Amino acid sequence: MRQMSDTIDLSITIVSYNTLDLTRQCLQSIKVNTKRIKYEIWVVDNNSTDGSADMIAREFPDVYLIRNSENKGLAAATNQGLERSKGRYLMSLNSDTVVMPE
Repeated sequence: MRQMSDTIDLSITIVSYNTLDLTRQCLQSIKVNTKRIKYEIWVVDNNSTDGSADMIAREFPDVYLIRNSENKGLAAATNQGLERSKGRYLMSLNSDTVVMPE
């Protein structure tokens, strides 16, 4: 049983497909601007060929990364992240999302 202090408020799922720079910007904006809640991030990479998955693993080691061996499409990939999420609330973001302060 999870302790209350371990409760994750929000699980964020992001699907990536050849959006290296956009995904980096999205993840950075979440980290910089999300302060008052406990959250986890799941990125599902749909077999990108631009190095997106390697960048995520290298620059964001606390992000959960699912590497698909094929492009499963947006809905199926989103479901992969949501199924593994442990947050009280679930959110799906596009990789071109930028989270603003407050």
